[in-house]
Amino acid sequence: MIRRINMKKWIAAIIFFTGCQLLTAQELTGPQIIKKVNDLLNPETMWCKSDMIIQTSSGQERTFVYESWSKNHGEKNLIRYLEPVRVKDESTLMLNYADDIWMYFPRTNRVRKLATHAKRQKMEGSDFSYEDMGAGDSFVKDYTSKRLKDQKIDDQSCFQIEMTRNPGRDVSYSRLVMFVHRDNFVPIQVDYYDENQPDRKIKTLKQSDIQIIDQIPTAMKIEMINDLDNSRTRMEMLEVKYNLPLKDEMFTERGMKQ
Repeated sequence: MIRRINMKKWIAAIIFFTGCQLLTAQELTGPQIIKKVNDLLNPETMWCKSDMIIQTSSGQERTFVYESWSKNHGEKNLIRYLEPVRVKDESTLMLNYADDIWMYFPRTNRVRKLATHAKRQKMEGSDFSYEDMGAGDSFVKDYTSKRLKDQKIDDQSCFQIEMTRNPGRDVSYSRLVMFVHRDNFVPIQVDYYDENQPDRKIKTLKQSDIQIIDQIPTAMKIEMINDLDNSRTRMEMLEVKYNLPLKDEMFTERGMKQ
């Protein structure tokens, strides 16, 4: 026996379900959205192989290829360079969300610990600081988040979140404005503002080519545009894996040399 579908009821059910989804999204607060972003960006473990192309203000380009590993939701990070030859096997270890940084130089077989303020420095002269690369849960702990009016970025519907630095926190930016994709919570644009001048935007991060890897939405193309230096750095993920078994020994001075 064939049952006829009541079209009016079916349409009403779809409208109700869609309305519930929209209502849920509308009810999300700034801190709730940033918590979802933080969880997405900091899985338990991660490995990737990436290209990093630095374009200077004069238009010259320098290209690096590196591998990176992270553990404990971003608390431990290890970066090892593969190309070019002059930096091959050099590595950088960031612990405690980049508060502690070491560098290994294979030519001298020496490890050097950087000063505390080094996290604000550019990584290999790029437009990414060590803080940008390894700050882990900084979005949650160092900033107070407020949801602003939703916006469209590159025709994509986004939550707009203003993040203001908490008093006494040692971070390089007075505030951030983040545009978070409403469907997958990937931040597709982040505006960074000067440490001492909250109205002065100094650089912009853009993320694109979102792919699902190991069930995690992942930006395969990342670009940091530096307004002060008129330079930019592009990163492209060549390979990405999540939830790998990584030993703690990897994130040590000895592990840097292996």
